[in-house]
Amino acid sequence: MKLIIQESGQLVGHRIAEAYSFPRRFRGLMLTGSLSEGSGLHIRPCRGVHSFFMKYPIDVLHLDEEDRIVGIQLRLDPGKLGTAFRGTRSVVELPAGTLERACVRLGQKAVFQANTPLASQATTE
Repeated sequence: MKLIIQESGQLVGHRIAEAYSFPRRFRGLMLTGSLSEGSGLHIRPCRGVHSFFMKYPIDVLHLDEEDRIVGIQLRLDPGKLGTAFRGTRSVVELPAGTLERACVRLGQKAVFQANTPLASQATTE
């Protein structure tokens, strides 16, 4: 799915995976080698994160129950416990540097959209 900031229309990620089941939330990004540009992981429910067993830094976007941004953590280095932000109900983990480049701010609304197939991939029946 895609992650877009409602107020600016800024595309933050175009390959955001969902971690909504316990096994997927538990695994998160642990033991992965990297997170490519435009990729990320939306973890729900989630009140906070850590980067134990990770090999690279991440940016973390903290969202409330209405997907409003209540916290921003830039460059959470491997092996660290993330900052806790009041009101967090889900988080999005992104490659380090993503949130600064996108000029994401507290109070903005994150919008998740399903990826649609490209027109060239559509088939006519």
